[in-house]
Amino acid sequence: MSRSLRASPPTGASPDRYAPWTQRLDAIGEAGQTRSLRQLKQTSPTTAEIDGREVIIACSNDYLGLAFGSEAPSLKHPPGSTGSRLISGHRPAHEALEDALSDLYGRPALTFASGYHANLAVFSSVCQQGDLIASDALNHASIIDGLRLSRAERAIVAHAKPSAIPDTARLVAVEGLFSMDGDIPPLTEYPSHPWLAVDEAHAFGCLGPQGRGAAASFGLEPDILIGTFGKACGASGAFVVGPKALIDLLINSGRSFIYSTAPSPASTMAALIGLQRTIAADEARAKLAHNARSLRAGLLNRGWEVLGDAHILPVVVGADAVPLATRLWERGVFAPAIRYPTVALGAERIRLTVSAAHTDTEIERILDAFGDANEARS
Repeated sequence: MSRSLRASPPTGASPDRYAPWTQRLDAIGEAGQTRSLRQLKQTSPTTAEIDGREVIIACSNDYLGLAFGSEAPSLKHPPGSTGSRLISGHRPAHEALEDALSDLYGRPALTFASGYHANLAVFSSVCQQGDLIASDALNHASIIDGLRLSRAERAIVAHAKPSAIPDTARLVAVEGLFSMDGDIPPLTEYPSHPWLAVDEAHAFGCLGPQGRGAAASFGLEPDILIGTFGKACGASGAFVVGPKALIDLLINSGRSFIYSTAPSPASTMAALIGLQRTIAADEARAKLAHNARSLRAGLLNRGWEVLGDAHILPVVVGADAVPLATRLWERGVFAPAIRYPTVALGAERIRLTVSAAHTDTEIERILDAFGDANEARS
């Protein structure tokens, strides 16, 4: 069942108390951009029941299939951390997770409640007024918002074009695997003089040796690396890896670290379990790559144009995205339309994400649904 709620004014309040909010909602609706929540009852790593229909999940970021039925941490780990780590304490669970990350990357690490928190802290802290930050045109909203909080000057540069980086840039912000276009930028071609920050949210666990990310697949160690546990690891939270000066700076000036309640010991231990399983998941990474190749080849054979280089497969169809998502849904495939403002007008799409847990039969069912949809639109 979809969920879209509007609160009633408090008793005795003017009926137009919330008029500015409802007017904005009405404008969103008139533009055809209303969003709502749909209840998903997951039945396996790759299937779910939604509105009474059993569907194949083709839109999840559970790339290695570790989220469903994963081992939960023992109840001896508290469900709450009671405050920020600077006030309520640095728990053994936090230290264990950061030690494991430091072992993996050979550099210090700091954990956060989410990737959004991590990017806000990094990009609002590392540069100062008078610096120039070069940001890829397709960077995630969390990077953009972090840059906005910085007093540094910002230059939006052409997507995945290292030659477009201004010579005076102090820092370059880029994703290792872009979340909406699914492509991997040529990281080794970026200039070496600015600091390089790579958000590996969608690449961590899936690409590179031990799943260390896209940068590691090029043999590259960026100055700043951001990763998340909420995708391939099947848990929640995020981390930043870099030189000790960076980690100390984030502890002392990263507002989303200083002023946020820390991730709970229980969720932190779940992230540690997910990290350990991810590091050892070479077989799952191979299956993920196989599934991505199979799905891409099948879509191309059925007449669809597909973007991306790895396990994110965007099918850009413009204004037909919502009708296509409906047709797929009717054929048992859950892959909602990605609409403006998440992507540009005219670039609306179905963003398929593959899991190592998808069976060959499920991949074929997804392809059959696209084949039927293609015939319907002809």
